[in-house]
Amino acid sequence: MIREGLTYRDAGVDIAAGEALVEAIRPLARSTDRPGTLSGLGGFGALFDLKAAGFRDPVLVSGTDGVGTKLKLAIAADRHDTVGIDLVAMCVNDIVVQGAEPLFFLDYFATGRLSVGRGRSVVAGIAEGCRRAGCALIGGETAEMPGMYGDGDYDLAGFAVGAAERERLLDGTRVAAGDAILGLASDGLHSNGFSLVRRIVERAGLGLDDPAPFDPGHGLAEALLTPTRIYVASCLAALRGGGLHALAHITGGGWTENIPRVLPDGLVARLDAAAAPPPPVFRWLAEAGGVSETEMLRTFNCGIGMVAICAPDAIPDLRRIFESAGETTVELGRVEAGDGPRVVVDGLEAAWRG
Repeated sequence: MIREGLTYRDAGVDIAAGEALVEAIRPLARSTDRPGTLSGLGGFGALFDLKAAGFRDPVLVSGTDGVGTKLKLAIAADRHDTVGIDLVAMCVNDIVVQGAEPLFFLDYFATGRLSVGRGRSVVAGIAEGCRRAGCALIGGETAEMPGMYGDGDYDLAGFAVGAAERERLLDGTRVAAGDAILGLASDGLHSNGFSLVRRIVERAGLGLDDPAPFDPGHGLAEALLTPTRIYVASCLAALRGGGLHALAHITGGGWTENIPRVLPDGLVARLDAAAAPPPPVFRWLAEAGGVSETEMLRTFNCGIGMVAICAPDAIPDLRRIFESAGETTVELGRVEAGDGPRVVVDGLEAAWRG
C-alpha cells in the first residue's frame, strides 16, 4: 500500500500564505523609507548606510522588546491595528533616551496559523509606528508554528537600531543635585502591567465590549488598547535644543524602577505627586483592584510616560520645545543628594485620593 505523501501545508504551514503576506506588506514597509535605507523586504539581510543618514562619528544604539500580554486583549477583542504601534514604541522610546535617533526597525511575528488579513493589520500598525518614529521598517520574520500557539494566538517582538553622534550620547553622568525633573504625559497604559489589568477586568466582571468605567464614551477594549505614545520627535528636538542631562522611559517598573536607571550613585529623585495626579484609567484600576498607590507606581506609568532631567535654568526652553512638539509637560520634582530610596514621592496618598 502506497501512502499519499505529506506536504508542509498538511503539517500546518502554508508557504503560499506567507508569500502573500510579504507582498501585502511590501508597500507598507516602503512607506517608511528614510535616508540611509538601501534594501527592501525579501533579502536575507537588511542594509542601512549610516553615512547617507548624515552621521560623522556615530555610535550604534539598539533595543528589543515586545508588547506583552496586551496582545491577549487585542486577540480577545479582535483588534489588531494598534499593537504594532505599541511594538515600535517600546523599542524606539528605549533608544531615544540614550540620545539616539532610531534608524531602522525589524519585527518578528509568530503565529500558529497565518491569517494574511490579520497579519497585514498588525504590520500596518508597525509601519505607522515607524513613520511616527522616523525610522524605516527594513525587514522582519513571519513564523507559522502550528502546535506552538493556540488558534488565533500570535506573538510580536521588535528590534530597533539607532545612532547618535558620540559627543551627544546620554548616559546620566551629567545629572547633578539640583537638576529639575520634567514629566511628559502618557497616552494611557502604554504596554506594561497588562497581566494585572486583565485580572482586574476579570474581577470587575466586565466584558471587552462594555463601556469603559473610566471613559464611558468608549468601549473597554478600545480604551485599554490605546497605543503607546512615541516620544522620539520631541526628545530629539529637546536634545538638539541643549540643556538636557538625561531621559528615562517610564516602562515596566513604573516611576520607582526606571528613573534610578539614569541617576548617578548618591543622588535621589524627589517627586511631587500633586504635580501629576493620576488619569482616570489608573484611578479605576487602583480602586477596582484594591491596588495600593505604591504598587501602582512600580507597575504602571501612572500618567507619565517619559521623564526629562535638566538644569533648572533650562526648564523654560525645554518645556517650550517639548510642548511645541505636542507633549504635555509638568515639573515633577528635583534631583537631590542622598543615600536613601532612589525615588521619593511626596503627597502620594493625597494625590490619588483627592
